[in-house]
Amino acid sequence: MNVTVAICAFSLARWDLLVASVESVLPQLIDDDECLLVIDHNDRLAELTQAQFAGRQGVRVVASTHQPGISGVRNMAVEHARGDAVAFLDDDAAANPGWLARIRAALAEPDVYGVGTAAVPAWPAGSRPLWFPPEFDWVVGCTYLGMPTAPAQVRNVIGAAMAFRREAFAMAGTFSPAVGRVGTAATGCEETEFCIRIARLKPGARIMYLPDVAVTHRVAPERASVRYFLRRCRGEGRSKAWVARLAGAAQGLSSERAYVASVLPRGVLREVGRGLRGRGSGWFAALLIILGVASTGYGFVLARLTGDRRGFGVAEPAPTLPASLH
Repeated sequence: MNVTVAICAFSLARWDLLVASVESVLPQLIDDDECLLVIDHNDRLAELTQAQFAGRQGVRVVASTHQPGISGVRNMAVEHARGDAVAFLDDDAAANPGWLARIRAALAEPDVYGVGTAAVPAWPAGSRPLWFPPEFDWVVGCTYLGMPTAPAQVRNVIGAAMAFRREAFAMAGTFSPAVGRVGTAATGCEETEFCIRIARLKPGARIMYLPDVAVTHRVAPERASVRYFLRRCRGEGRSKAWVARLAGAAQGLSSERAYVASVLPRGVLREVGRGLRGRGSGWFAALLIILGVASTGYGFVLARLTGDRRGFGVAEPAPTLPASLH
């Protein structure tokens, strides 16, 4: 099975990280694999990327003509990918050794249609802020406390490091433009809705999470802040409302109910215990878990009441690939 590793980029501010991301992938390519760089409506970035990787075997650069945002640029990647599978790596993430080989092996199983790997945060100060609860590492696009610690079937993967068989796109279409981040907006969940769609259309298809292999996901300084934490939680609530609208509340919120009911209460108790032992950051972390839930809930309710953004109030059909790509 040959694989296209798609790295989607939109900002010159991440240039050094983008180069590092590509360089982490190239040694892992074999046979007819490729690294496809898709640039999201940034002509200067496209020019620099073309120049930087001109002549590098296995690297191609395309400029997205789809609507701006992560769903559009990923759909552009799917259309241009030559691989039997498409792996997506964020432009601020670097693949650890063995990442692509582990994905390839997992997708070789005939009933596995999608794979996600761990995403380990690289904090700007070199260590986690004392107030940042690990149950909320999804805020910075990383594996969070409460996810499986051994390979397991999951509802959905994390977008920073994931892969799908090409048949998944031929069957289920592409990422919905009704969800997904545009620029620096604190929204997402396009991969969640897509995974749910696969499960609905292909009973028995498995989406696997592999915690034994990882990417290193750089956390920008502005994201290691309480302000961003709460904004991202609110954005996640909005995104979950769109997913529930597109996929139904039963599937769209199944994992979240278990997370709120069991994972987060344990986190609050742990942080309160830290506070009682004289660590003041424990009290603050416990408060942030509570505020994070409240902020997410606020975003969800607000989106449900207002029909917030991009046709939320109208059920949209699953996007499809051109017939030539099936």
